Amino acid sequence: MAKSILVGKKPTSYEVDILGKPISKKNISASIKTHNKILIVTDSGIPKKYIKEIKDLIPVSKKVYIYILPAGEKSKSLKSFNLILQELASLKFDRTDCLIALGGGMVGDITGFVASTYLRGVDFIQIPTTLLSQVDSSVGGKTAINIPQGKNLVGAFYNPKKVFISLNYLQTLSEKEYKSGLGEVIKYAFILNKKLYKILKNNSKLINSRNIKILEDVIYESIKTKSLIVTKDEKEHGVRALLNFGHTFGHAIEAKHGYKSITHGEAVILGMAIASEISYLEGCIARKDVDEIINLMNSLGLNSNYHKYKYNELKPYLMNDKKVAKGKLNLILLNKIGSAFRTSKFENKNLSKSFK
Repeated sequence: MAKSILVGKKPTSYEVDILGKPISKKNISASIKTHNKILIVTDSGIPKKYIKEIKDLIPVSKKVYIYILPAGEKSKSLKSFNLILQELASLKFDRTDCLIALGGGMVGDITGFVASTYLRGVDFIQIPTTLLSQVDSSVGGKTAINIPQGKNLVGAFYNPKKVFISLNYLQTLSEKEYKSGLGEVIKYAFILNKKLYKILKNNSKLINSRNIKILEDVIYESIKTKSLIVTKDEKEHGVRALLNFGHTFGHAIEAKHGYKSITHGEAVILGMAIASEISYLEGCIARKDVDEIINLMNSLGLNSNYHKYKYNELKPYLMNDKKVAKGKLNLILLNKIGSAFRTSKFENKNLSKSFK
């Protein structure tokens, strides 16, 4: 049974529909009835059958175009951004037209940023196909591209018109992509949602086997948590910063790898393990809380061992982080499992100490 969650404040609020089955013609038609031309932006890693299915759901009265980016984080670039803008201009898209982002976080981020800037703003719809993008990047209106100096440093807050989440897509994900998505799921449990924490703790086997019923609950609770936060704070002036738990060190790890060989979710999992250790060193949580966090990660088959990295290797990337304000690094730490806070007042020695 479909579940819907309203995200944001009027007039830019939007619905996220969680579907336990494939997206239907009725779903799509209702969302694009006022649009004449549609550009589906996707990437080369998306199964061709998914692209064809979405295209076939669009009424024949609409003009449909497809733009395929090379798969991978490298495509979230100024070059790709420019090429999509040129495509829209050459196809004479206007403000009555619409983009559809079909893919993971990279596709959703760059499509949203294009939509926010082309003609100063056109509609776009999110159809996320990975667990990570379903519970995180497709919800909240953050759009961005990367530049060599860091991840997501160029972007805009721009809400989609609609988000469709089909659990059907999760069955064909690689194990690496699936586990990557679980990293963002457990984040919500650690920072705010105790109910989600219990679901994860008590159902690890079902989650690892991708049980649809449990996944529907997991995704619903994850999005409900994110919706609550981003509706209160759409442009990250306050409580929304809690969503960055694990991301400061996670982004640094990604940058060190040149955005290759490690996924965003894998890096965030390591970042959360580091942030949990710093929370302990700062006296905010007990050692048993850190152990419980690591045990949950392990039960879900997630790699939490960050000790191959050295603090001095990551330090240059940390100071390029978006969370740096007035020259100070802001961290999201835990004061208990299910409760987080932002601070720039921490012992610098604990950053390096957490790696020992």
